[in-house]
Amino acid sequence: MRLVTFEKPSHSPRLGALLDDDAVVLDLAAAAPGDSAFASMQALIDAGEGGLDRARELCARRPGGALHSRAGVRLRAPLPRPARLRDCGLFIAHLVDGLRELARRMAATAADPAARFEELMASGKFDLNPLFRERVLYYTGDHLSVSGPEDEITAPAGSAELDYELEFAAVIGRTARGVKPDAAREHIFGYTVFNDWSARDIQAMIMPAGAGPCEGKDFADSNTLGPCIVTRDELPDPYSLTMTARVNGEEWSRGTTDGMHHTYEDAVVHLSRDRAIQAGDVLGSGTVPSGTGFDLGKRLRDGDTVELEIEGIGILRNRVRIPAGNGGAAQGSS
Repeated sequence: MRLVTFEKPSHSPRLGALLDDDAVVLDLAAAAPGDSAFASMQALIDAGEGGLDRARELCARRPGGALHSRAGVRLRAPLPRPARLRDCGLFIAHLVDGLRELARRMAATAADPAARFEELMASGKFDLNPLFRERVLYYTGDHLSVSGPEDEITAPAGSAELDYELEFAAVIGRTARGVKPDAAREHIFGYTVFNDWSARDIQAMIMPAGAGPCEGKDFADSNTLGPCIVTRDELPDPYSLTMTARVNGEEWSRGTTDGMHHTYEDAVVHLSRDRAIQAGDVLGSGTVPSGTGFDLGKRLRDGDTVELEIEGIGILRNRVRIPAGNGGAAQGSS
């Protein structure tokens, strides 16, 4: 199933399922009044396989009074308040590219930028730490700063370089501890598109302190999910999907999920080792190689429209706002 959280004008958010090539939304709560599993996306996750089976039956039956045109509703983040949000380093090639670009930027103001770049790279400070290959590393994102399709994303104060990150995410479906590798996939509820927005200028200023990305990734609406959650059974092989990013209709990034060094199953095993993963946790993949403007030496401009698309899931679209008072809107280089 392709599950969404949606709103009609003057109504509170509802749980729905996309039908007819995403042209129709089935209001699951209206289709089964009194069924608590359809009160929200989190309620459906908590209801387990029984709730999903009832939702599938409603999708097959298609109660007429619960059907809405997709054009007549607004999709929100499918899981507006995840139990937790962790962004994992499952793709690691992007990290290599990002470190090289950071060194290139630091060398740009030197008298001889090329020589300074070679000096920085030779220092070893911009080499990828071997731990990224050996284990699933992650940082904890703000599960209270989640945005959804068509939301405007505004650069935080002091940032003139807002950037997208092309990722996808797995949603955990079962609370568990000590999950074994052969059972790890059963704990995944489904998958969604994830835009891990970054304020590059703030990030570059703060990260040399060694405290992580901090405000460079932690600002209002900085974690965008959508347009839907595709249940695990709909994507039998999540590691063979094409990923693209477009800015104002022009393709900037393209990659595939087959480039992941670690899998979501690896992450489930690792993260459940010493404490429980929770139903409703979101695990980001990390960024696909070339999946940011930063990697490409390009910058978003105020008013740009960013579309992230993952095969089998859909298109996550947002407009970028970079207030002039933030130091001047960054100029595009496409």
